[in-house]
Amino acid sequence: MTGSGLPFFVYGTLLPGRHNHDRFLRGRTSGECPAVLPGALLYEGPGYPYAIEGHGTVHGALVTAAPGSYAELLGILDDLEEYLGPDHPRNLYERVVRRAVPVNGPGSGEPVRAWVYFAAAAVTRSLRTGGTPVPGGNWLTRPPPPAPRTP
Repeated sequence: MTGSGLPFFVYGTLLPGRHNHDRFLRGRTSGECPAVLPGALLYEGPGYPYAIEGHGTVHGALVTAAPGSYAELLGILDDLEEYLGPDHPRNLYERVVRRAVPVNGPGSGEPVRAWVYFAAAAVTRSLRTGGTPVPGGNWLTRPPPPAPRTP
């Protein structure tokens, strides 16, 4: 499945207002709009979430690269998400094409093909057997993690 020039569906630390948005996306996008990703589940990770295939919906945003910034943004996001290539054994995430649905603005309700970073196979297996799901599939509205216990 080719995806040259597709927008990106982001759902965690790359969301507007989160630290990686400012660090990696600011100045490199021409558009961002709230969206949902049907057919996916969201799990807690070590300070960032993982999306996997499943019977649920993940909330996030569609991000469109600014003119002339697509190749740079693709490389930056692949590095951030530790994506080395399709099915690479050291991938943390797999970059795949899925249909996300904008929820506000132009095209609202119409599915759009977009890149999504799903947890790689080994991570997915671990999440399915012992991971912590994010209720409602929304990283921004999840309950805060428990405070560390003191002895």
